[in-house]
Amino acid sequence: MEVSGRVVVVTGGGSGIGAALCRAVASAGAAGVVVADINAAGAAAVADEVDGVALTTDVTDEAAVRDLVATAVARYGRIDLYCSNAGIAVGGGPEAPDQAWQRSWEVHVMAHVYAARAVLPAMLERGEGYILGTVSAAGLVNHVAAAPYAVTKAAGLSFLEWLAIAHGANGIRVSALCPQGVRTPMLALAAPGEQDFLAVGALDADDVAAHVLQGLREESFLILPHPEVREFFARKASDYDRWLRGMQRLREHVVTPA
Repeated sequence: MEVSGRVVVVTGGGSGIGAALCRAVASAGAAGVVVADINAAGAAAVADEVDGVALTTDVTDEAAVRDLVATAVARYGRIDLYCSNAGIAVGGGPEAPDQAWQRSWEVHVMAHVYAARAVLPAMLERGEGYILGTVSAAGLVNHVAAAPYAVTKAAGLSFLEWLAIAHGANGIRVSALCPQGVRTPMLALAAPGEQDFLAVGALDADDVAAHVLQGLREESFLILPHPEVREFFARKASDYDRWLRGMQRLREHVVTPA
């Protein structure tokens, strides 16, 4: 897909990767850009920058997602590309509070589900449409310091895979964006050891957005701005036990003992 002339919705569009996606699609000639974010001020600032529409949206509220889609369609007549991009950073393991696990599930999995419920009927009727889900390298190769994040990102990736399997023959294209370290406010929230690890090879959000545009042109399911992630994923698949041992060693360096 070329985004020129297309109508694009971006959730989590008020900052980070989402804001960069809004700028990228606008620069590429999108016919309309809807910037959705739970942070109204952030959404408004980016919408002003790209001459788009700002909507305050909590992606964990299905009614709010339906309203977002309905408003975008009322304004532009259709949605060609829905970028389900919102995300949160939650670290720790099983001891992380239930609320943190649940919130991660709602943002990283159910937000994709709510988006699909809202946009698929019209896309299927037209016989075309594109859903981009921002996942993470953690969805492919886990995360040594953040179980709630890694587990729910992996589940989100699996749902996007299912969408591609179920609806690829109906003209629906699906991509999963799986970056590693990106210089965004979320990276600044990471623990010191984790932050140091992710900072190596970290990309600017605008660079990630450029990779997304190329991935959309190629209609690739996996969009990997960091090429090493493909190698890590291949190693995992070829020798799971060896990969686990390597991840255990990595955790020793990244996670500071309590």
